[in-house]
Amino acid sequence: MKGAKPIILAILVILFLNVFVFDFIVAQGQSMEPSINSGTVLIVSRLRYGLQIPLKQGYIIRWAQPKAGEVVVFYTPTGELAVKRCTLIEGQNFFAEGDNGLASYDSRAYGFVPIKNIVGKVLGY
Repeated sequence: MKGAKPIILAILVILFLNVFVFDFIVAQGQSMEPSINSGTVLIVSRLRYGLQIPLKQGYIIRWAQPKAGEVVVFYTPTGELAVKRCTLIEGQNFFAEGDNGLASYDSRAYGFVPIKNIVGKVLGY
């Protein structure tokens, strides 16, 4: 049992970091090509815009809003996880568009998205 403590601690730390700090997401589809190809692993900052409520959409404390041009991960109005570029912010909502307009199901189809739906900002890929 003594040897299990470091393993359990490591798992708890990884879980904490994944829920609150950062996440890895695999891009799917062609909507962000040529910037992001399908299958690309994305590093997502969960703390960029605020401290989120675990396992729910929304923030406990929010200290920033997305800026036009930033690539964000969010839940669409239909509940699907999406990666798109934020192109316009209006109050508590943002307009999200894929870089590949011909192959992107985005705000041009479903309209503005609440900022509370944002999971995080894509830091790298």
